Amino acid sequence: MLEILLICLAFGCFSGILAGLFGLGGGLVLVPFFLILLEAHGIANDLLMLMAVATSLATIVITSIAATLTHYRLNAILWQYVFNLSYGIVIGVVIGAWVADSIASDTLRFVFALYMLYAAVQMAMQSKLKAKFKPLAALSLKISGLSIGFVSSVLGIGGGTLTVPLLAKRQMPMRNAVAISSACGLPIAVIGTLSYAYLGWQKTGLPEGSVGYVYLPAFLGIVISSMLTAPLGAKLANKLPTRQLKRYFSLLLFAVAGKLLWVIFA
Repeated sequence: MLEILLICLAFGCFSGILAGLFGLGGGLVLVPFFLILLEAHGIANDLLMLMAVATSLATIVITSIAATLTHYRLNAILWQYVFNLSYGIVIGVVIGAWVADSIASDTLRFVFALYMLYAAVQMAMQSKLKAKFKPLAALSLKISGLSIGFVSSVLGIGGGTLTVPLLAKRQMPMRNAVAISSACGLPIAVIGTLSYAYLGWQKTGLPEGSVGYVYLPAFLGIVISSMLTAPLGAKLANKLPTRQLKRYFSLLLFAVAGKLLWVIFA
């Protein structure tokens, strides 16, 4: 357990920089990392993806709080969008956790790999939108929130790669889209973590230090170090060519997705 804590402390430094640099909640890199780490430490295959997803969501609780507070101080959050999206998000997250707990681990891994490919393409082919903002109706936001919550819960992500494009397509200013996405990441992470903790509460075969499917040593290691390095990533974002770096990062996502698919079909 101590070894896993130390490894996660080291990796948390890397994931924290990525979070600050690219505005990622962390799930895209944390879920594959947890998957490899837990598999190397002998966790049963049928528990691997569920533990990786649940622990990723638990770390996002902390990063979402920090990000939301930052955006709140900058007065960038449009709360009516957050509230309307959150209605659907809460329902979608609960359904998503239940579905994830009901399907085979390899199926869940396959779905996550496909999502990584989608995120990689999205990150590699960015475009700047310049047009008049077109508001979304409250009902549309609630329905969209249902989908965002479901997908985020199944995959263990904060929803940024879904929420930001949804708002950006309506030409919402990017600072507001990112701020709303950060605030919406909190109900996704909190409800998702609680759902996976409950669903795995009576599950046999979980390692010591687990609360349901959430593995506390990995959670603590990532949170402690990533909180220290995320501000550094944010500072680097103002100095480095982030658009070019995102394209390089998309190559990493392609490689990891390919590795996950190879393990499934090899």
